[in-house]
Amino acid sequence: MKVLVTGGCGFIGSHLVDKLVEKNYEVVVLDNLSTGKKERLNQKAKLIIADITNGKEIEEIFSLEKPQIVVHAAAQVMLRKSIEEPILDATTNIIGTINVLEACRKSGVKKIIYTSTGGARYGNPKYLPTDENHPLEPNAPYGISKHSAEHYVKAYSALYGFDYLIFCFGNVYGPRDDPKCKRVTAIFSDQILNGAQPIIFGDGGQTRDFIYVLDIAEFIANSIEKTPEHKLFNLANGTQVSVNQIFEDLKKISGYKGEAKHIEAVNGEIRDIVLDTTLAQKELGWKPNTSLEEGLKETFEWMKNNPSKK
Repeated sequence: MKVLVTGGCGFIGSHLVDKLVEKNYEVVVLDNLSTGKKERLNQKAKLIIADITNGKEIEEIFSLEKPQIVVHAAAQVMLRKSIEEPILDATTNIIGTINVLEACRKSGVKKIIYTSTGGARYGNPKYLPTDENHPLEPNAPYGISKHSAEHYVKAYSALYGFDYLIFCFGNVYGPRDDPKCKRVTAIFSDQILNGAQPIIFGDGGQTRDFIYVLDIAEFIANSIEKTPEHKLFNLANGTQVSVNQIFEDLKKISGYKGEAKHIEAVNGEIRDIVLDTTLAQKELGWKPNTSLEEGLKETFEWMKNNPSKK
């Protein structure tokens, strides 16, 4: 079976491609390499350099490749950038997704898996842990664009008969992350390794639900052909961890002796989130295997051996 992965040279996408190749899928990767890197790509996968915002080009690629399953992981993923450049964010995450869906429709794709956000889509939660039925009140363009695209995925499935799954991630971290994409574990690790003082936005008491990238990749690769009763699932550890705690853990791992510098909090970022993953556990057997301590050690060690290019 042929699987096409958009964003397959990216942080999460490249790990997923590795797992799909391991499971003997024929894998085609579509990536514009804006944040993805060729060196991440599994040599057994085919790379096509293209941008999801170019609908005509995407349709031509799908017509030639004829994938049975599409994993749509390409996206603008930086919340702060979405605030600074909301049109770019919407063009990539909404129009780009529609282009992919149109290509799916015209080329006869049987199933699409869409990767969404498990934090920004909900906004400031009314209760914790936050389940899939929580009201959706995103307070930043990134959460709006990622959630808006979910509606298109559902509508295209209803209109044109192909299957779908939507996975809403917690804060994904791990090897191959790029500090330029502003995920906190990668930023702290990079700052420590380069002798810079780590910066924390706000008081650092804000909490997130961190999930290791290889747990996500393995799970999706195992789930893409499943047909559960529900179609949208939270994927995370189900544990609240503060940004301050991440910094303290990385201090211990790295031996860093300094302190972080606190600056003004980012407007539009939620204060606290932890996801309820009961539905994914019941219907798909979701069970992350990597502890935060183990995952942070692996992340820091990888970044130590793969210094970021300035």
